[in-house]
Amino acid sequence: MHAPRAAAAGRTASPTTARLINDRLALQLLQSEGPLTAGQLKSLTGLSRPTVADLVERLQEAGLIAVVGESGAQRRGPNARLYGIVADRAHLVGLDLRTHSITVAVADLLGRVRTEHTVAIGPDGTPDTAVATALAAVDKALATAGAHAPHTIAVGAPGLVDPATGRLAGTDWTSSWHVGLVGALRARTGVTVLLENEVNLAAIAEQRHGAAGDRDTFVLLWLGHGTGAAVVLDGALRRGASGGTGEIGFLPVPGTGALPSASGCDGGFHSLAGSAAICALAAEHGLSPGDATRPADGVNDPSPGNAAGSEGTNEPSSGNAAGADGANEPSSRNAAGADGMHEPTPGAEATDGPPAESLVRAAVAAGDAGAAFLDALAARIALGVAAVSAVLDPGCVVLGGEVGRGGGAELAERVTGHLARLSPLRTDVRAGAVGGRAVLLGAVLAARDAAQNDLFGAAGPEAAPRP
Repeated sequence: MHAPRAAAAGRTASPTTARLINDRLALQLLQSEGPLTAGQLKSLTGLSRPTVADLVERLQEAGLIAVVGESGAQRRGPNARLYGIVADRAHLVGLDLRTHSITVAVADLLGRVRTEHTVAIGPDGTPDTAVATALAAVDKALATAGAHAPHTIAVGAPGLVDPATGRLAGTDWTSSWHVGLVGALRARTGVTVLLENEVNLAAIAEQRHGAAGDRDTFVLLWLGHGTGAAVVLDGALRRGASGGTGEIGFLPVPGTGALPSASGCDGGFHSLAGSAAICALAAEHGLSPGDATRPADGVNDPSPGNAAGSEGTNEPSSGNAAGADGANEPSSRNAAGADGMHEPTPGAEATDGPPAESLVRAAVAAGDAGAAFLDALAARIALGVAAVSAVLDPGCVVLGGEVGRGGGAELAERVTGHLARLSPLRTDVRAGAVGGRAVLLGAVLAARDAAQNDLFGAAGPEAAPRP
């Protein structure tokens, strides 16, 4: 046995550390399994009855769990008490920032969304006006959810997030009001404000609730207005030294007739797989926007963060432009879906999806008539996937974003075929499964993780209640 291992084998946790470990284990079980009796906690944790009794008492005193019922209509007494996490112990805020809108979700400590609110940000207003409108949207959502103040706020935004400072970098690529809003939230609330690239948040959502649920290592390839990627290796997001991991729009590829530059991604992968490029490809195959319709579910997919600009611009952000009127219609929905997120309003019209989305959906629906276009698009996407596979060998690539979701399994299967001819590395290509609110769901999950790490790790009578 190696010396370090021998030393570790001889160590035992201190009583305080052991209590924290036991408390966290019990809380994780209560979150995953729902309310449990003390006896059920004993069976699931393998802890002794006195130890379980002590941890139940500690967690009740910390305000983290409470009696929520009994285990059977005919049973009475302490052994029948069901304990559950006090979901209102903390409220969380998830934000999805776009160029001309903000979507706010307020959730409880379990990550269940209580309310969701979207408001338009006028394109002609000043950054200060936009920040004020966004802050008002946050306040409205908190009030609707009955929350006085959030414990943690997680923000998904397009652009680079500097890992060293936690701030948006390359601000000439991002909306100035995004930078101002994050600063205002940090100064105004005094609580933890997490800032993350939006494609990274979408990857979290795909790993927890979507197509990558069985993978610790995968890449989310975002196909929307522009192109972007998120890299998850061994269960952890990899952001890179400057936060630029996933800027695949700048990847030099054959077939563009040019090379990207430090100031723009035209000539890179973006010029093959961005929305404008896909629309041009569709036109070559006799497809036009008039042949396509918006998706029936009306869900707005979030726009990519590590992304090249829309309509052939040189901005690395996705250009999350709203609809023809320059804004998304405000909405407020309070009916949560099965995953805790809100179902889209029936019949709602998506206003900020890229034009390529509807063309890809129409091609899939057209069957043989759309096959040539889909095959040509898959060949382009496979170039990006092959490059990712050669460098990272992730074993799994999820096609996300509006175009990836619109193409579904049909597009993913065609990409797989082209990839097999380009790369010797076995890579499973899958369609994204989370749907149109991947960024928002990822933001809520990130906020939940941070809040639980704070509160669950501090469980016990010695922990002062958080204001």
